[in-house]
Amino acid sequence: MEPISPLEQFLHTARALVLADLVAGEVAEADVVSLVEESVVQRRWWVEQWPDGAEYVAGLVAQDVQDALLDRYGRWPLCPVCPSGDPHALDVEPELGPDPHWVCHEAGVTVAAVGALASAVPGGGPSS
Repeated sequence: MEPISPLEQFLHTARALVLADLVAGEVAEADVVSLVEESVVQRRWWVEQWPDGAEYVAGLVAQDVQDALLDRYGRWPLCPVCPSGDPHALDVEPELGPDPHWVCHEAGVTVAAVGALASAVPGGGPSS
């Protein structure tokens, strides 16, 4: 068996982190998981073109899936920090950088690392 390349390790890690957040939000249905796979395929090409960006892949995949879910189902993940007011989604920060986190801009707080929503979002599924 051949060792997994660093590129594939970054892609597998990104996939696992985003899937963990989808499971935490109880939205890891087959069609949603397909959105993750589509993003990983696109980001594989992207990181092949810019290998120095490999450590940014997890945040980019999270953003890709969030955008695709918004187009098809609604906002995800909903902010667990702001109990009143209009429901709003968390954002990924940095937009292009290592160590991505889910952030609530309204409250100005970091909620969880990408892949760790289970610790912060009880049942945070998509909502319009």
